[in-house]
Amino acid sequence: MQKYFGDFAEKYGFRDMYSGGFYPFPTPEEQWAYWSRYIYINRYMDVDNGTYKGLFELVKGKDYFVITTNVDHQFQKAGFDKKRLFYTQGDYGLWQCSEPCHQKTYDNEETVRAMFEQQKDMRVPSELVPHCPVCGKPMSMNLRADDTFVEDDGWHEAAERYDNFIRTRSGQHILFLELGVGMNTPGIIKYPFWKMTYANPKAVYACLNFGEAYVPDEIRGQSICINGDIREVLNVLA
Repeated sequence: MQKYFGDFAEKYGFRDMYSGGFYPFPTPEEQWAYWSRYIYINRYMDVDNGTYKGLFELVKGKDYFVITTNVDHQFQKAGFDKKRLFYTQGDYGLWQCSEPCHQKTYDNEETVRAMFEQQKDMRVPSELVPHCPVCGKPMSMNLRADDTFVEDDGWHEAAERYDNFIRTRSGQHILFLELGVGMNTPGIIKYPFWKMTYANPKAVYACLNFGEAYVPDEIRGQSICINGDIREVLNVLA
């Protein structure tokens, strides 16, 4: 936090970069100075501590599919097949119209890198502030925060591939591996995994979560719960 956001922390009292993302900055130039650093660090820098690459080594060559609420693109950067990934909550690498006036997203890498490199005094150059190419209103992050979230063609195609994967493996011996899912959005991964395990006697549900590894009594006999650090456990498995 201090290395990349020390000036913002001093000015606004931010204790972590996540909370800073919700701050109503006084100008778009300052807003995008903050967000360009945030995006660059979390989306374009190589920050994997080995967890994602270790997981990929365990599943590559197997019949897998990943559904995730993460938005940092680390799965694909670690080698996972992009056709076997469903990012349900968006992507730090995409912008959308804040209105939104249309259901399309835009790659932001080139502009974010320019913002990161050219900003001064906690502001980006005004000409780099992104606006919708259709209606001219400000662009926003393609992150599911409210009902303005854009589910573009790529999102729907990934959702269809995931649904097809689940449907065509119905009744088969399958492992529902849940890694680090809390109770913020349990309806996306946790609850569906419980439900599909309960419906399929051949299924196994495995939950690896530090402090939150638990399972309903109805599927306890089909479940494995590990209360531990994901990286450490994956290293043991490897």
